[in-house]
Amino acid sequence: MKVFGLCGSARKDGNTALLMRTVFDVLEKHGIETELYQLAGKQMNPCRACFTCGGKGTCSFRQDAFDEVFRKVREADGILLGSPVYLANVSSSMQAFLERAAVVADMNPGMLRHKVGAAVAAARRGGALCALDAMNHFFLNHEMFLAGASYWTLAFGQLPGDVKADAEGLATMTSLGENMAFLLQKLHIEEEMT
Repeated sequence: MKVFGLCGSARKDGNTALLMRTVFDVLEKHGIETELYQLAGKQMNPCRACFTCGGKGTCSFRQDAFDEVFRKVREADGILLGSPVYLANVSSSMQAFLERAAVVADMNPGMLRHKVGAAVAAARRGGALCALDAMNHFFLNHEMFLAGASYWTLAFGQLPGDVKADAEGLATMTSLGENMAFLLQKLHIEEEMT
């Protein structure tokens, strides 16, 4: 089993990546392989609404990071999305990914069905629930199972490393990792039985 993580922060190894690695630490303890892909320094263009992705399984536009990222999403059993909060929503690169991935998945129904999804957000103060909603709606609208936690899957911090001081936020990431591992393992057993 593998979980692919997409970090939508413009800052490499910042607070969002720290939160995602906290979830990954738990998954790895359960024997689940993880991979973190950071969009920092990479280009992720918005959807062109050309709708030529039907039947292809990916976007026709290949001049940015989307094709590589979406291939990894398709191959993974679970997807962990992470974004910092900018203007009470996800980062622009995460929004571009969500929109393009949604169109590709809509044009190729069922391609993400029954994967496990989870989202985390790093926020200075507010807007994190809107960012989480954007990522979680992507999962739910594509027939994925959503892993939850003991509280909202967010943590507070502005400068790199600040989220390490949010003990409740880190505990929530651990809870999310445990619940995601549980769900992945149950689905894997079910799949083996069929």
